[in-house]
Amino acid sequence: QVQLVESGGGLVQAGGSLRLSCVASGRIFSMYAMGWFRQAPGKEREFVAGISRSGVSTAYADSVKGRFTSSRDNAKNTVYLQMNSLKPEDTAVYYCKGRKFARDYWGQGTQVTVSS
Repeated sequence: QVQLVESGGGLVQAGGSLRLSCVASGRIFSMYAMGWFRQAPGKEREFVAGISRSGVSTAYADSVKGRFTSSRDNAKNTVYLQMNSLKPEDTAVYYCKGRKFARDYWGQGTQVTVSS
């Protein structure tokens, strides 16, 4: 079992940048495919970005393509989400998710607020 802890959220003006981190406890982090999701008030949780176990393959929601980049450092048990050109509609709680053998593990989330 893995435990995930996100950090790096905060308040930023539109057009600014933030980098989220998600640190995993436990062993064999490289066996987990990782993803980032977000949930805005009154809305369902939605997919933002995904990254393969090796970090070679990534996928993004259309709404963040070209602005967000996911990466990982398996030696540090960490996955990152670099968010540039932030918009007010990016405001949400951001969660990281790990998946291994069809089982999902979630972090507690970190708040990102983008002011206009």
